[in-house]
Formats: sequence, structure tokens, C-alpha cells
Amino acid sequence: MKAVLALEDGTIFTGQSFGAAGEQWGEVVFNTGMTGYQEVLTDPSYCGQIVVMTYPLIGNYGVNREDYESIRSFIRGFVVREACDYPSNWRATYKIDNFLAREGVLGISGVDTRALTRHLRSHGTMRGVIGTGNTDPALLVEKARACPQLTGQKLVEEVATSQIYTLPGDGPRVVLIDLGSKHNIIRRIRDRGCSVIVVPPGITPEKIAELAPDGVLLSNGPGDPTDVPATIATTRALIGKYPVFGICLGNQIMALALGAKTYKMKFGHRGANHPVKDLASGRVYITSHNHGFSVDEESLKGLDVDVSHINLNDNTVEGIRHRHLPLFAVQYHPEASPGPHDSDYIFDQFMDMMRGEGR
Repeated sequence: MKAVLALEDGTIFTGQSFGAAGEQWGEVVFNTGMTGYQEVLTDPSYCGQIVVMTYPLIGNYGVNREDYESIRSFIRGFVVREACDYPSNWRATYKIDNFLAREGVLGISGVDTRALTRHLRSHGTMRGVIGTGNTDPALLVEKARACPQLTGQKLVEEVATSQIYTLPGDGPRVVLIDLGSKHNIIRRIRDRGCSVIVVPPGITPEKIAELAPDGVLLSNGPGDPTDVPATIATTRALIGKYPVFGICLGNQIMALALGAKTYKMKFGHRGANHPVKDLASGRVYITSHNHGFSVDEESLKGLDVDVSHINLNDNTVEGIRHRHLPLFAVQYHPEASPGPHDSDYIFDQFMDMMRGEGR
């Protein structure tokens, strides 16, 4: 079946439909990872987006339940050059076509994804619509232009838990504010013996105090950080009371709670091979990324907050740390999945902070 991807600037890409059929809109973004498509498909941070994979062959090792990063897929569309029909992997339980159909995600293959990526890199991420079957490309362009912007969609509410639940452990008690957390963040904390109490994003500081945590973790998640004012206010109330660690969206929320600003990037960072420099040690780590917003470095001045990490591709802020209080965050994903495990040490720093051994 024919499929069309129409961008709001009038650019049209045609291909073949796979996965679910119909019509869907979203913000069109690209991911440069060569592997890890299953983790991308199940990462809640991609909620509201149509994801373009730059690597030309996707689906060659299938999909398996063990590598999900959430209970289901939250992306709205998936764009590839070629979708593999015959995966080879003893763990595979689905072909990618079957998986997308099961999850209700529209896929389009046969697209010149490198040309599409160059277009997005030059003009920035933009709204788009995928339509399957006999669809009018001009009408899809008009629909793309009428789509809501990413900001204001309150995507965190779609992906976060609404209930408090506990994953027991023998070590420190960590309250994880779920903004769309990946499973591997929880795994990395539990691997260190922690008891993890997962709470919804609208939790109050008073309720957190009742849970008696040794530390608080702000998870990753989708959308604009300014769309979760309640979480920002709660984080502000936690400052100085508990060690607080943020990842990705959690980094942006911490910055806003401290009085800094964030901004939307032209095309963001999405992939598993971004070089990030730890300014304290001088070491460079290859890291996994998925974010379209960043902390404004200029807005940190006068806040007793230092930039702790920078991206060596564009010098954007990849981490912040308070000079006196037990607060720090990183913009990238130290839990990887997909990606290298270079930055797993970040979780050890959080453990040290909860033990009172680090700032």
C-alpha cells in the first residue's frame, strides 16, 4: 500500500506503508542510531513524534518483549529506508511490521531518509502527517500546518504513571518522579540495591516527605519542560531537603526550578553516539541522547549552578551541578538502552550523594 509523509513546509516523501494503516500527525525528528530501534519505539520520550531512522536497514533483528523501555510504543509514526521482512535473532518474537501494526503505529518505508534528515537538519524539526492508501498529498500538507505544536500538548500526562507504586530493595529509598521514565533507569537504580518508589508527576512536596526518601530522581519524558509547572514547583520545594538527580527532561525541570531557562533546539539530539565532555574530569564519553530542548547556559549565571557537561558537537549544555547543594542532572541518558554504558558512573555519583559522600 502506498504511503505519503507530508511536511508543513510542503515537502512530500512517498513510500510504502507498513505497520498500521490510516493517518497520523506529529513532530518529525530523526535518530542517528545504527541499532536500538526497538528501544526507540518504546521510549516514552518520543510521544507525539514521527521518528525518522537514518540507518538504512531497520528491523533486521526483530522485536522482543525483554528489550521494551515501556509497556508499549508511544511514537506516532516511523520512517525508514527499508524495513526488514525476515529478521534473524533467536530472541525475536515479532517482525517490525507486526509490532507496529499491533501498537497502532503508522510506518512508511522506501523513503530517502538521508535526504529527509538533511532537510530537517537544515530547516529544523517540523510538523508532518503520514497518510496511507489513496491520499491527497496537498491535503496532508494542509493538515500538517494545522497540527498543534509540540509545546502545549502536555505529553507527560499521556506517558506517566497515575499511581504510586514501590519496587522494593534493601538500600536507599529513591522517589522517582515519573515523567515518562524508561525501564532501564529503574533497572540501573535497582541494580544498586535501591528501593524505588515511582510517583506521578503531579505529586506534592508534602506527599514526597511522607514517603521519607533518601533521594529524588527526575526521569526523562516527552515534550516541553514548561508544560509541567506542577513538577517544576515540586522540584523547587525539594531543593536543599533531599539529594536530587535529573535525567533528560529531569535536567530541564531542575534548571527551571533553579531559575534558569530552556529553549527548543533546531533539530535536537537523538542517537546513541554523541560525544559529551565531563568538565570536572576532562574525560569524553560517548552517550545516548533523545532531546529537543536544552538548558540556556546564559540563564545559569548568578544561580550558584555550574555547567558540568557539554556536547562536543555543538557545545550545548549536557549537565548541571549546584555548587553547594546535593543537586545535579544530565541531559543525556546515562542508562543508555540503546547506546554505550560509558556514563553508568553517573548513577554511582547519585548513590554517593545519598550517602552524604558527594555534593
